[in-house]
Amino acid sequence: VQLQASGGGLVQPGGSLRLSCAASGNIFSINVMGWYSQVPGNQRELVAVINSGGDASYAYSLRGRFTISRDNAKNTVYLQMNGLEPEDTAVYYCYALIRATVYWGKGTLVTVSS
Repeated sequence: VQLQASGGGLVQPGGSLRLSCAASGNIFSINVMGWYSQVPGNQRELVAVINSGGDASYAYSLRGRFTISRDNAKNTVYLQMNGLEPEDTAVYYCYALIRATVYWGKGTLVTVSS
């Protein structure tokens, strides 16, 4: 199983980005997909997760600005990030829980700066 994330980049404060992460390989079904963020020197932190039924959970501080969604037919999870702030600068990792095994993508860098 491989996870390929894309969509990161440089954006000005207040701007938006949409991250995508596609899973490929020996996949029967993906229980949970989600996103974590990590700043150098810090632990990886939950951003948002979504199950196969579309139920989503978010880090409390990100509610209202970030929206997670998924396309089960494409084994793809998305993260729409609006109102970005410099504090959102981090590497964003997608993950998938498949049959009790967690898989991680390589991460995509999001930089929020003027």
